[in-house]
Amino acid sequence: MGGPAPAAREGRTVRIVAPWVRTRLRTAPGAAAAMAVLVVLTAYLAAAFPRSVDAYETNGLRHDIRTAVAAESVLEVSMRAPGPGVPQADREEALRGAWVAGAQRRITGSLPAPVRADEAGSAYGVRTSQPVEGTDAWLPAPDNLPPMLTLAAQAGLDRHSTLREGRLPRAEGAVTERTGEVEAAVTAATAKSLGIKVGSVVHVPGVDRDELGVRITGIVVPRNPTNSYWAVEPTLGSPALVTKPSRDLPPPRYWRASLLLAPDAAPALLGTTGEPQMYWRIAPDAGALTARDASGLASRIASLENGPELTRLRAPTVVGPSAVVATGLDEILAAHRSMRSAIAPVVTVAALGIGAVAAVVLVMAGSLLAVRRQAELALLRSRGGSLRAIGGRLLAETAVIAVPATAVGLLMAVLTVPEARLLPAVVAAGCAGLLACAALPVRAVVRHRRPRPHGGREDLVRARPSRRRTIAELTLLALAIGAVLALRRRGTGGSGGSGGSGAVDDVDYLVSSAPILVGLIAALVLVRLYPLPLRFAGRPAGRLRGAVGFLSLARAGRAASSGALPLLALLIALTTAAFGGSVLAGIDGARERAAVLATGADARIGVVGSSPVLPDGLAAAVRGSAGVGEVTAIRVEYGVPLPSDAKGFRTALGVTMIGVEPKAYARLARQTGLGEFPADALKSVGGGGVRDGGSDAGRVLPAIASPAVAERLGDQPRDIQSAAGDFKVRVAEIRANTPGAPGGDYLLVNAADLTQRAPTTLLVTGGKLDGDALRRAVAGFGTGPGNGLTVKLRSDERKAFVNTPMQEGAERIYAAAIAAGAGYALLALLLSLSQTAPERLTLLARLRTMGLTRRQGRQLLGLEVLPQALLASVGGAFVGWATIVLLAPGVDLVRLALTATSDVTLDGAPLQADPWSLVLPAVGVLALAAAVSVVQAWWAGRQGSINELRAGDSR
Repeated sequence: MGGPAPAAREGRTVRIVAPWVRTRLRTAPGAAAAMAVLVVLTAYLAAAFPRSVDAYETNGLRHDIRTAVAAESVLEVSMRAPGPGVPQADREEALRGAWVAGAQRRITGSLPAPVRADEAGSAYGVRTSQPVEGTDAWLPAPDNLPPMLTLAAQAGLDRHSTLREGRLPRAEGAVTERTGEVEAAVTAATAKSLGIKVGSVVHVPGVDRDELGVRITGIVVPRNPTNSYWAVEPTLGSPALVTKPSRDLPPPRYWRASLLLAPDAAPALLGTTGEPQMYWRIAPDAGALTARDASGLASRIASLENGPELTRLRAPTVVGPSAVVATGLDEILAAHRSMRSAIAPVVTVAALGIGAVAAVVLVMAGSLLAVRRQAELALLRSRGGSLRAIGGRLLAETAVIAVPATAVGLLMAVLTVPEARLLPAVVAAGCAGLLACAALPVRAVVRHRRPRPHGGREDLVRARPSRRRTIAELTLLALAIGAVLALRRRGTGGSGGSGGSGAVDDVDYLVSSAPILVGLIAALVLVRLYPLPLRFAGRPAGRLRGAVGFLSLARAGRAASSGALPLLALLIALTTAAFGGSVLAGIDGARERAAVLATGADARIGVVGSSPVLPDGLAAAVRGSAGVGEVTAIRVEYGVPLPSDAKGFRTALGVTMIGVEPKAYARLARQTGLGEFPADALKSVGGGGVRDGGSDAGRVLPAIASPAVAERLGDQPRDIQSAAGDFKVRVAEIRANTPGAPGGDYLLVNAADLTQRAPTTLLVTGGKLDGDALRRAVAGFGTGPGNGLTVKLRSDERKAFVNTPMQEGAERIYAAAIAAGAGYALLALLLSLSQTAPERLTLLARLRTMGLTRRQGRQLLGLEVLPQALLASVGGAFVGWATIVLLAPGVDLVRLALTATSDVTLDGAPLQADPWSLVLPAVGVLALAAAVSVVQAWWAGRQGSINELRAGDSR
C-alpha cells in the first residue's frame, strides 16, 4: 500500500475534509437558487416599503407647496415706508431699487434651514398698500365708480414678461417725492379692459402736491401667469371687476388694476395717498425639501412669524425694526401633517400584514429544508455532532445564500425607489436577511435538541397541545383583544398626534397589528378545531364502498402537527388582501359619494344671471339627449331668510329653499341615496299658493328640512318670505341631505303650493349619460342675455378627485400589498404541499400496485388537500370579514379619498367589507390547491413506480 504520506512522516496532522458549504450548494443547487430568489424578493419588499413611504411623503410635501395658492405659499416680508420723522433723502433712498434689492439678498441669505428661496419665483419691490383712484375721465367707470389702481415698482419685469408694444419703463434722473410724472407699463389684459394705450397718462391723487402722472410706455404679456411673481397679487397680470359692498341690487362694481413702475421710480409713491410699502415675497424652494424637513420647516416658519428669526430680520443690518412676516405655509404644513397622520396608520396595517406573511414563508422555507434533511441531521447528531456545530454549519450554509441575496434586494430597492433615506431600508432588508439565515439552523437545532425515535408519527389529529402552547395562545388572544378594543376606541391614529415626525410617532403598532393578531388567533383556533370534523367524517367514510374517501380523510388527518404555519400564512395573507381590497374599494366609494354630493344627480343644469329661470323647451330637449333616464325640474332659491327664533335673533345668511314635484323628486332621492323620503310627506295643501288673486301667506305647507333648519324652525308653523311667495311651513320630515342642495342647509316644499314655481334647475339621471350630447342639447338655450346655462356632470366631478402624491403612494402600497400577499400565499401553499409531496407520491405508487386507477389517484390527491385548503379559504374569508367588521369603527378613509382643500365635505367614509376582496382570494386558494394536486398526480403518472418502491425506503 506504500509508505506514509510525507506530512505524516514529518509529524504533522493532516485533515482531509470536504468543504461543508461548497458541498451542500453543489448537492442541491436548485434549492439554493430558489432560496436566493425568495430572499431577494423579500429583502426588496422590506427595503422598498420605508423608501416608498419616504418618497410619497416627500412628493406630497412638495406637491402641497407647489399647488397651493401663491399668496399662501410665499413668505412675505413687508415694511412700511419710513415716516415723516425720517429725513426726506433717507426716505427716498430706502425706496430705491438698489436698497430694496440689497435687502432681498440679505433676507434670502439669513433664512434658516430648511427654508430655502426659489429665486425664479420670488419678487420684491415697493407698492401702494392702499389702492389709489384713477381720476381721468377717459378711464372706464362702470356704475360711475372710478377704477382703483395699485402702483407697483416690482423688480424683474424684464425677466417675467414679454414686451408686446412700446418699451419698458425707466426712471429718468433721480425720482423724488415731488416728481410730477413717472413711467409705467401695463399688461395686455389691463390695457384692453381699461382702454389704455402706449403714451396714455393716468393721473392719481397726490398728498400736499399736485396729481402724479403715470405715463404708459409699454404693454407686456406675462411669460408665466401662474408664477408667484404674478399670482400673489392677481391684479398685476389682469384687472378685475370688484363689487362694492352696498344694499343696492345689483351692487355697484368698479375696476381694480395695477400699473408697473420702474424700481427706481418708487420714491414718487411717497407723494400719493397709497401709503407705500416695501415687500419681499420669498417663494419657497420645494424641490430641496424632504418629508423629514416638515417638522423643522414648521418650527422655522413659526420662528420667522413671531420668534427669534423675526428678531434677526428686524436688525438694522437686514431689513429694519418694523418688518412683518406673513405666510400661509404653516397652514399648508399643518394640512400635510394631518393627511400623513391619517394615512400612515392605515398603510402600516398593510405593511405589517405582508411582513408577517413574508416572515412565515421564510420560516416555512427553512422548515422545509430541515424536514428534507432530517435523516442527514439525525445521523450527524447520532455520530456525536453537537447542536452548536450543526447550527453553525447550517448558519454558514444559509448565510452564503441569504447575505448576497439581501444585498441584491436592497440594491434593487435603492435603484427603483429614489429620493429616500437609506438607513430604514438597510434595517428592514437586514431583518429579512437575518430571518432567512436563522430559519434553517434554529428549526434544525430545536428539532434535534434531543434524540427522536425513528418513524414516530406526528398526526395533527393525535397531537395534544402542551401547557406552554396553551399559555402562549391565551397570551396572543389577550393581545389581539386589547389591540382590537384600542382600535375601536381611538381609531388607527397613534398617540403621537398630528405633529409627529412620521411612522414612529403617528402610528400605534399594536393597534395596526390587530388584523395580524386576529388572523393568528384564528389560525390557532382552527388548528385546534380541525381534527374534530375529520374524526366525525372518518367513520362514515370507512363504511363506503370506495377507498378513496376514507384514504383521503386518513391522509388529511395524518398531516404534520406543524400545519399551523402554512395555515397562519394563508389566513394572514387572505386577511391582508381583504383589508387592502376593502380599503381601495372604500376610497373609490367615498369619491363616488363625494361626486354625488357635488352635483345631486348624474348631471345638474342651472342658470346664472339676472333671470334665473330655465328657458322653455329645455327640459324636453334634455330628455331627448342620449343616455338620459329621468329629468327632474326643481326651483331653487338661495338666501331665503329664516324667521327669528325664541331669543329674537335672525339668521344672517339665509338657507336654500327648494320647490319640487314630490313623486319625481322622491324617486331621485331614492336613486341617489340623498335623503330618501315618502312623497306623501310633501302633500299639497291646494289652492296653488293664491288666495283672492294674491299670495296666501296664511297657508301652512309641510316641509322637509335639514337638521339645523329644523332645529331653528321648531315644530310650530313659521313664516317664510321668499321670491316664490309668502307662506308658513311646518317641518314634517328631517333629512341630512337632499339632491337639490347636497351638503347644505335647506328647506324642501311642494312646488305646486308656491306662487312662483318656474323651475331654475334640472337634475338629470341616466346610467349611460353622454356628457357631450347633453352639453350640445343645452348650448342652444343659453344664448340670451342673463341666461347663461351651466352643465355640471357627476362623472366630471369624479375625475376631479385626483390623487395627491401621498394618496397615490398609499394606494400603490395597498395594491402592492395585495399582490405580494397573493404571491406569498401561493408560496405558502406550495411549500406546504412540497413538504409532504414525497410521502404522497410514494403512497400513490404503492396504491397503484394494489389496483388504484389514475383517475382514483387524482381524486385521492385532490381530496387529501381539500380539507386544509377549504379550511384556509373559508377561514380566511371569515377572518377577513370579521377583522374588517371589528376594525371598521376605528378606520376613516376620508383623508385617503379627499384632500383637505376639497369643496365637498363627507361626514365620514367608514371601512366596509368588499365582497370581491373576500371571495376571490379564497376561491384562488381552492383553485390553486386543486391545480397542484392535479399536477402532482400527472407527474406521478409519468414517472415510474420503481423509484418510489425501493426496498428499505422509510417514506
